Amino acid sequence: MSDTDIDTSTSSLVRTDRFAQWAGIAAGAFGGLAVARADTLGVGLLCAPTVLGLGAVAGVLAGDALTPRPGGAVRTAGLAPRRVRDQVPRRLTPLLLGLGGLLVVLLAVAAAIASPDDMGRAGRALSVACPDGTQTAGPWPGLYYGLPAALALAAATLVCVVALRHVTRRPGEADLRRSRASAIVAAWGLLVAGTLTGTALTAARSLNSLSCDGALGTVGAALLYPTALTALCTALWCLCTLLVADRR
Repeated sequence: MSDTDIDTSTSSLVRTDRFAQWAGIAAGAFGGLAVARADTLGVGLLCAPTVLGLGAVAGVLAGDALTPRPGGAVRTAGLAPRRVRDQVPRRLTPLLLGLGGLLVVLLAVAAAIASPDDMGRAGRALSVACPDGTQTAGPWPGLYYGLPAALALAAATLVCVVALRHVTRRPGEADLRRSRASAIVAAWGLLVAGTLTGTALTAARSLNSLSCDGALGTVGAALLYPTALTALCTALWCLCTLLVADRR
C-alpha cells in the first residue's frame, strides 16, 4: 500500500470518527430538548444535560467501534497495565470531580431543608418562618428535583466509567486512546456542570425571593451565583473539548 493510500485511509477514519461523535452530540441535544419539554415543572430541564452528555459518550463509543483494530505485525506491549487515570486530562478531571462533589453536597443540603409546595408536592419549595408568618419560595431543588437528577447522574457516571475502561483497554494508538478518554470525561463534565448550573441558579433565585432568610440565606445566594457561573463556564469548556478534540 502506498503512502497516499495510507493517508487517504487515515483521513477517512478520522472523518468517520468525528462524524460519529458529532452525531452523538446532536442526538443527545435533541434528546435533552425532548426531555426538557416533556415536563413543564422543570424536572426534565434539570435532567437534560445528562441526556446530552450520554449522547456524546455514545458518539465516542460509536466512533471507537467503527475504527478497525490495528493489524500487521504483532507488537510487544509493556508490562505496565493501562490505567484510566493516565488517559484522562490532568487539568479538567480534578475540576470536574470537585464540581461533582459540590453538586452532591448542594443536592443533599437542598433536600434536607426543603418543604412541600402549595400543591403538597414534597421537596419542591423552601419555607422560612418569619415574624409576620411563613414565607415560601420555589421552585427549590429539593427531592422533587434532586432525586431524579441524582439518579440520572449516578447512572450516567457508571456509563462513563465503563466507557473509560473500554477505551483505555482498546489496542491502538496511545494518542487516540487519550483523545477518546478526554472526550468521555468532557461528556461527563458537561452533564455534571450543566446540572450544577441549573441547581445553583434555581436555589439562588428562591433564596433571593425571601425577605427574612437572614444572613445565612444572603450568604448562600451570594455563593450560589459564582458557583453557577463557574459551572456554566466549565460546561462550555467541556462542550468545546467535545467539538474540537483531535481524533487523529
